[in-house]
Amino acid sequence: QVQLVESGGGLVQAGGSLRLSCAASGRTFSMSAMGWFRQAPGKEREFVAAISWSAGSTFYADSVKGRFTISRDKAKNTVYLQMNSLKPEDTAVYYCAATSNIIVTILTYYNYWGQGTQVTVSS
Repeated sequence: QVQLVESGGGLVQAGGSLRLSCAASGRTFSMSAMGWFRQAPGKEREFVAAISWSAGSTFYADSVKGRFTISRDKAKNTVYLQMNSLKPEDTAVYYCAATSNIIVTILTYYNYWGQGTQVTVSS
């Protein structure tokens, strides 16, 4: 089992920045990648970004490319999501997830999920 704990959500004005963190514990050696997903009210959960654990390769949804940056600290078993130039449409609950699969952009391939952290962007 892998446990994931997110932090860093909050309320920010449009154009502002936030950094989310996700600390992993447990059988972290089984992870091949970690990712961030988000779910806005009334919408399905969607992929935001992912990073391969060993090589650090990154993947982004088109809607956040150029504004969000995912990174990881292997020593701390922590993944980060730096969110800049935030827009009201970025408002959602953001979930951290971990996978042992090679497909990292589809949520059904993720084995473990955090509890989520709320990000609200006011206009």
